Amino acid sequence: MHPNESAEDYLETILMLSKQLPVVRSVDICNELNYKKSSVSVAMKHLREKGHIIVSDAGFITLTSSGKAIADMIYERHMFFTTWLAELGIPEDIAKEDACKLEHDLSRESFEAIKSFVNSHK
Repeated sequence: MHPNESAEDYLETILMLSKQLPVVRSVDICNELNYKKSSVSVAMKHLREKGHIIVSDAGFITLTSSGKAIADMIYERHMFFTTWLAELGIPEDIAKEDACKLEHDLSRESFEAIKSFVNSHK
């Protein structure tokens, strides 16, 4: 089952925060995304029900293997498209914004083909 764009963004955010912080909590996600606590709470409930995260009794959020796989995929796409667009001369802020759009909607086959093409022409 393929999660929606919002779920992918949350999982990617948890992954990025876990690289920066000793533990990830809902408040960290709220601060990073500038979302209300109620919105993040509902999203974390859905991600937990789907088996993509575990929330400890202390409120620490950890990606499960399925959540990490999705987050890794989205993060790879995000970094690839941001870098590629910047190399094409797109301003960094626009490259990041456009990468966020591209990372969700492209099929695995198309992404791999684009990545292979770009990497072979460097």
